[in-house]
Amino acid sequence: MELLRKLEILADAAKYDASCASSGTEMRDSRDGKGLGSTAPGMGICHSYAPDGRCISLLKILLTNACNYDCLYCVNRASSNVARARFTVDEVVKLTIDFYRRNYIEGLFLSSGIIRSPDYTMEQVVSVARKLREEHRFRGYIHLKTIPEADEALIAEAGRYADRLSINIETPLEASLTKLAPEKDQRAIRRTMGRLRLKLDETAEAKKTARRARPPRFAPAGQSTQMIVGADDANDRTILSTSANLYGAYKLRRVYYSAFSPIPDASRALPLQAPPLVREHRLYQADWLMRFYGFDADEIVEESEGMLPLDIDPKLAWALRHRDRFPLDINTASREELLRVPGFGTRTVERILSTRRTTTIRFADLAQLNVIRNKALPFIVLSDHRPQPSLLDGAGLAARLRPKPQQLGFGF
Repeated sequence: MELLRKLEILADAAKYDASCASSGTEMRDSRDGKGLGSTAPGMGICHSYAPDGRCISLLKILLTNACNYDCLYCVNRASSNVARARFTVDEVVKLTIDFYRRNYIEGLFLSSGIIRSPDYTMEQVVSVARKLREEHRFRGYIHLKTIPEADEALIAEAGRYADRLSINIETPLEASLTKLAPEKDQRAIRRTMGRLRLKLDETAEAKKTARRARPPRFAPAGQSTQMIVGADDANDRTILSTSANLYGAYKLRRVYYSAFSPIPDASRALPLQAPPLVREHRLYQADWLMRFYGFDADEIVEESEGMLPLDIDPKLAWALRHRDRFPLDINTASREELLRVPGFGTRTVERILSTRRTTTIRFADLAQLNVIRNKALPFIVLSDHRPQPSLLDGAGLAARLRPKPQQLGFGF
């Protein structure tokens, strides 16, 4: 099979994996003439965005889309009637180097179907990273998908060459994974996540205590995972509780959410329709609240409801349920309180804290502080602004703050 045809098949097969952000690694470049590539931002094929907004392009492919496993939700499952292809190790290395030299990419995201055995597949994936680093002195970003059933020594070697490792938890509930992907074991996935955390902790501790010798390198951008949304009956509260547990237990950098997409010749165990994409968006917003705004998973979604509202963002939904905590005087409120005000981002809060050290914040200052005024004003008090009690307590506040419907264009 021609290389171009392989690339067409295996790039398309990799599109369902959302966990390819390239943030958090160490900064490297080759301006000293030693090596090739960098982890600086660039433009290219698969656009991934760092938390600070930088765009980094990755070559995102599978080593092969042939697979021994028959996961019902996967288009590349063993029983799926799709075109199959497989790269050799040297072909992936050549593509990465050639694409980098053409300024198409800044790094590589490599995953694979399971062929022969988990150890064989993992060894092939690691071989790509090893050749790029050792033979071609490639200093760009490398993200490797880890196979939990693979030998621990192979996973340790993957961490030596990769910037980030990831293992997909797949579903929030163990029972769902057993039903939809019987060859996979969520306990094995979690055990491997635990081993990765121990290696990451050992490396971090070695960096603190090392005086002269440089500690061994191990996945400086940490580990991440992905959950499929809508393939089972898990509600948003369950999904966020699972994410909170993963963040706490394994110190994950990110949990990615991928809305289930119906596939050809699907099993009857799968839903006929995809969940609304806005549900995936709301889960990411809720995830951000847990990671950066001090929210617990249990307070984001009401136990009686189980699902995030789709028409308003989860932070606004929380504020509307807890109107007794508002309005807040932003000239005296704590950082933790300010982070819960609708329309306030983390940078806005830092600006408010910095500004109020030297002056009293007034209504006219809000624009300069980048406050989303129409969303924040019902919930805050300023020296020259106080919302009417009837506004905050009124039944129409949610409708007033709900985004206005927009007419879709015709695309021509």
